[in-house]
Amino acid sequence: MKRSPDQVVWDFVQSWIRKADEDYRVAGHVLERRAEDYFVSAFHSQQAAEKYLKAFLVWRQIPFPKTHVIGDLLKLVSAVDGELAKCLRPAGMLSPYGVEFRYPSQEVASRKEARNALRMAEMVKTKIMKRMSDYMASGRPGNER
Repeated sequence: MKRSPDQVVWDFVQSWIRKADEDYRVAGHVLERRAEDYFVSAFHSQQAAEKYLKAFLVWRQIPFPKTHVIGDLLKLVSAVDGELAKCLRPAGMLSPYGVEFRYPSQEVASRKEARNALRMAEMVKTKIMKRMSDYMASGRPGNER
């Protein structure tokens, strides 16, 4: 059975959201554990925010480059939803956790920083999912409810 373009988009959006949800869950789980460096939590918070943004861009059918820079993704979001991009701008602080912090250095993420990163990821998740709520509630395109 051939899938319609809408079904392909739906499946791709769902895939990004599943990946984002898993990163978000892992970030919270790691934050609960005792550690000297909470980089893993901050990293997964950044990854979650990035993937929620990419789900939004796929939904709006906006191509995006391979990037971990939240600001770059927000510029693309602003082309179709300036208000959303503006309110998510603070999430740009997550980018270093997806780039610089991944490699050995003297940088460590404190628990406070990781907690703030998780709050930023939660904000992105909440606002993106709210924007997509009607789409998500509609169910898989082509299926009757």
